[in-house]
Amino acid sequence: MFAREVLGPTVDVLADLAGTGRALEFAIGTGRVGLALAARGVPVTGIELSPHMIAELRAKTAVGGPAVEVVQGDMATTQVDGEFSLVYLVFNTITNLLEQDEQVECFVNAARHLAPGGAFLVETFVPDLQRLPPGDCARPFDVSPEHLGFDTYDLVACRLTSHHVRFLPGGTASRFLSHHRYAWPAELDLMARIAGLRLESRWSGWDRSEFTAGARSHVSTWRGTR
Repeated sequence: MFAREVLGPTVDVLADLAGTGRALEFAIGTGRVGLALAARGVPVTGIELSPHMIAELRAKTAVGGPAVEVVQGDMATTQVDGEFSLVYLVFNTITNLLEQDEQVECFVNAARHLAPGGAFLVETFVPDLQRLPPGDCARPFDVSPEHLGFDTYDLVACRLTSHHVRFLPGGTASRFLSHHRYAWPAELDLMARIAGLRLESRWSGWDRSEFTAGARSHVSTWRGTR
């Protein structure tokens, strides 16, 4: 995810949307994207729930990295001072909010921070349900000698759990579960309308390629209507 061919197009899009204004990253983590964007000359502020990730981000800035302000808190409710020309949320992080109401609040919080004409951007996956055989609730996404990864779906609750089993030396293994609430693009558009935002663009990736029925992910931007 830090490779130039992955991070470069991401930062190109974000810098273009931010223009000469400020950017606010929800769930900034350890600064993979935010630090790269700040290095392009965009003033970046971040909101992050994990104190451990905040400590790692600050350690990076302490050794000569670009300055990034970070505030600890929940991206759905935490507010920071000022207005931003861009608020963004990358790499499926919107799905870490496990209730629809929380996801709506995230859109409302983004709109609350936007300057007039500002944009809210979300990168996330398209639910893989069309590839599930009838009656099945699990789909593998990685099978290798080192790792077994598969998703299980709760179609009633719109939830999925990503299962990661890593095979370690000596015949042992570790297991990690990641819980998500998925949402279709049309549902996200409705959340945006609740927050006073309207869809501006939707691409299948950071290269701004056309979003089609076969796309596995999307990068979407919404702007204010008032």
